[in-house]
Amino acid sequence: MEITVCRAADVALLDRYIGSAGATSFHARRFARQGAGQSTYLVAWTEGRPVGHAEVRWNGCAASEVRAARAGCPEINGLGVWPEELRSRGIGSALIRAAEDLARGRGRSAIGLGAAADNPRAAALYARLGYRPLTAYVDRWSYEDTDGVRHECADPCTFLIKEL
Repeated sequence: MEITVCRAADVALLDRYIGSAGATSFHARRFARQGAGQSTYLVAWTEGRPVGHAEVRWNGCAASEVRAARAGCPEINGLGVWPEELRSRGIGSALIRAAEDLARGRGRSAIGLGAAADNPRAAALYARLGYRPLTAYVDRWSYEDTDGVRHECADPCTFLIKEL
């Protein structure tokens, strides 16, 4: 497995192998934020195929509760491994470690991520990697489906942090 920073040509492969809900590609949106200097989008590869991704958002989590608790802490966002049968094989852990290395390289002293209340498996992984609870918040995001209908989503989460 190899982890690289996303390139423009990778977006189509990500859409092909790890699709997005809706009409607008999550991968294209993440790549655009990377191009604007707001994030770094990491992609995990196996045998020339993308199998995972994570975005490091340098400005941190958008939730006011998280910003109040730890302003300026970069956030690992959009962590995913696909297909499901590749989970629990170290891909997610490798993406998190790569994100931590990027943060250290930028002189950051901590990094955080959100754990959805309905995903105890992810929370257990984060705890094993040294992440500790900081604050509860609601992760709010949206997407437009293929019929042009906008969907607003709200997921109860806990923001976890790791001192680097």
